[in-house]
Order: sequence, then C-alpha cells, then structure tokens
Amino acid sequence: MKQITKIALLLLFFAVSLAGHSQTKNFIDQPYLETTARVDTLVVPDRIHMSVLITEADTKGRTSVEKLENRMATELKALGIDTDKQLSLSDLGSNFKKYFLRKTDIQKSKEYLLVVYDGLTAGRAIQALESIGIANVNLVKTEYSKIEELKIALRKQAVGKAKTQAEAMLEPLNQNLGRALFISDLNTNIVRFQQRAAYGLEYAKAADSSQPLAVEFEKIKVESTVNVKFAME
Repeated sequence: MKQITKIALLLLFFAVSLAGHSQTKNFIDQPYLETTARVDTLVVPDRIHMSVLITEADTKGRTSVEKLENRMATELKALGIDTDKQLSLSDLGSNFKKYFLRKTDIQKSKEYLLVVYDGLTAGRAIQALESIGIANVNLVKTEYSKIEELKIALRKQAVGKAKTQAEAMLEPLNQNLGRALFISDLNTNIVRFQQRAAYGLEYAKAADSSQPLAVEFEKIKVESTVNVKFAME
C-alpha cells in the first residue's frame, strides 16, 4: 500500500512539472515582439544644500562666532528663510571647531547647512552673507523633492512608448499587437551633471550691483528604460 502511495505521489509530481513546463514552452513558442524604450526629462532642483562656514578668521578675530551667527540669522530671516527648518549645524556633536594658530591664539569656527528652494534665494543668501563678512559658502548638493513620483511617471511613459514602437513595427506586416507578456524595468536613473558653483564668474559680475543675484544650477536629468514583450496576433 505504501509503495502504491509513493508511486501515486511521484506520478502527481511529474504531472505538475510537465504542466509547468508546457505552460513555459507555450509562452516561449507563441509569436511575440520584443522592444526596449527609454524616456528622460530634465527638472529644476528645488532643494539646494549649501554649507556655511562661520569663522573668526574671516574678521581677523574682531568679531566672535556668536555675533556672526546672530547676524546670519537676521539676514536669512529677512530673506524669508525659516532658520528653524532650513538652517542646521553640520556637526551636531560639536558646536565649535577650534583652530590653534599659535600657542596663545585660538580662533573658533562653526559650520552650518543651509537649504533653500530656488536659485534666486540661493543668490540672495550668498550676497547677504558676504555683506556681513561670511564668505565661506559652498554648494553641497541639489535635489528634486518629487523624484519618486517622477520616476513612476517616466516608467508609465516608457511603457507607452514601447507599445507605440511595437505597433509601428507590426504595421508593415499587417499584424495586430496582442497583450503584454513580459515587462521589465531595466533602470530608472538620476543622471548627475557636474554642478556649477553657486558663485563665481556670474556672481562676481553682479557683486557690485544692488540687484538680487539669480544663481543658475544644472538641471537634474532623470531617465527610465523598460523592456516589453508583446504577443503578436
């Protein structure tokens, strides 16, 4: 009896395996068309991260870090920047970094991270900080806040483009495009270009002007590539 049961189980196993193999074989053997499509777009960064180094060395020790901090906060608030949300210490573990220039000469510095949402505000902030003696402002990175939503939208566009390509390929053959058999998201990438500085030649030209400086940042390129297999009818 046990032997018969074992044989029945083996037969069932082979039947299931054969059915699975048959389904796979049917998928491969049916006529299909395969195409790859890529779409991309450029977006303006809306999160601009800048480091601001406040150091007594900039004023040759005449103005303390604490006073420079207060002046910075006043200037940034005057530009409409929410310092509670957009300004933070880069090194939360230590308020001050001390530089020993000589045995009896110690100068302090403090580094902040400033986040603004457009190039015009970035330029105004740089200009305002320079006016109070804070010149060590550097671009850290740029981001786009809705990047995940954009990736999804690009995937949809890429699939739509793949369908359009497949239909065009079948048109000369007088055949119809069937349902999608397979879809693969090959990649959805953020392409980083070399960032231009938030200040430099363009800023130097406008330094003597009272007009606010509109700083230009490289746009962020986002691209998506998909591979789709369609049945041919």
